[in-house]
Amino acid sequence: MDFALSPEADELRLRIRAYVEERIIPLEADPASYDEHENIARPLLETLRAEVKAKGLWALNMPQERGGGGQNMVTLAACYEEMNRSIFGPVVFHGAAPDDGNMRLLNMVGTEAQKERWLQPIIDGKVQSAFAMTEPDGCGSDPSMTYTRAERVGDRWRIYGRKHYITGAESAKHFILMARTGEDDRNGLTAFLFHADQPGWRIIRRIPIMGPEEHGGHCELEFDGLEVTDDDVLMKVGDGLRATQIRLGPARLTHCMRWTGMGRRALEIAMARIETRRAFGATLIEKESVQQLIGQAAMELDIGRLLTMRAAWLLDNGSLARKEISMAKVVVADALHKAVDTSLQLLGARGYSKDTPVEWMYRYARQARLVDGASEVHRMVLANFLRRHAKDFFNWGAGRG
Repeated sequence: MDFALSPEADELRLRIRAYVEERIIPLEADPASYDEHENIARPLLETLRAEVKAKGLWALNMPQERGGGGQNMVTLAACYEEMNRSIFGPVVFHGAAPDDGNMRLLNMVGTEAQKERWLQPIIDGKVQSAFAMTEPDGCGSDPSMTYTRAERVGDRWRIYGRKHYITGAESAKHFILMARTGEDDRNGLTAFLFHADQPGWRIIRRIPIMGPEEHGGHCELEFDGLEVTDDDVLMKVGDGLRATQIRLGPARLTHCMRWTGMGRRALEIAMARIETRRAFGATLIEKESVQQLIGQAAMELDIGRLLTMRAAWLLDNGSLARKEISMAKVVVADALHKAVDTSLQLLGARGYSKDTPVEWMYRYARQARLVDGASEVHRMVLANFLRRHAKDFFNWGAGRG
């Protein structure tokens, strides 16, 4: 379990670091860089994406033959961390949710025809995608609670129900939709593909949220007879739960990869301030209480980085890494919040203001303990692993599924 990057991977990481440092971070201070939802403005995003493509840094998680970078999970962990040292970074490099997870799922399980129709335009950045699973009063962390239903009508499926908090839905063109096709919780869900221009569905509202928003927001959707053919069933009828599990495990881990980068940036902003700011006859960094705060936050963040890298290594070596991904998700979510909260505290009024991106990060960071499974759910998963495997929970091998 050697976490040292290959020379090629480290060179790639350093190229990303340089571009983020020199090109993207300076843009954060310009109000014109933002859209009305506090994300990077579309025209600027398209300019930067063209630059990234020209540098060969685009869609690192996708195969090279489809225009991506073809990198494994360990390399992605290091590179995604560097990307998210800027709040704009992941979407510029095409490494942001939900496209990142949707592309991975489609690439892993889609037919060749589905990859050409549904995946390739996402990889190329021509369309945005969304994953429609969560429901009002229905499934969230528990997909078995899905009540959106697909009924067989002739040679088609007709879909009825509601979804909410669907990230990017207002801007998305390609959707992956989870619906119930049977009563069995394990084999009664199916994943469907549909295009935004198809009739039979609508966006009820873009849900206002506490933090900055991804392009397309977080929306509530209604399905009132959306029709989908068998050609647009992802995997097989009844494989929806498997599709969800295939997507969500790595997607949770890529969240962790990005969050460690944001946490690092928050601490960097704080360090730049406390090393020069003087109070009561000394710089703040010389104060023991300040050292305790910054040291604790840095330690917790690095623990999260190590857990993230371990899970990435296990995925690359064929494990599902469910236990390790849950550990990383809980620890990194907490470490991100700790790092950003510590930075804001040390910056004082400057941190609470919009003079730095820390208040933006603070509002964003609170969602980390909720998205892709609340921390309490992941702790429950870990407890169940411990019950089943006892002493083997702490093994040093390739892990248990």
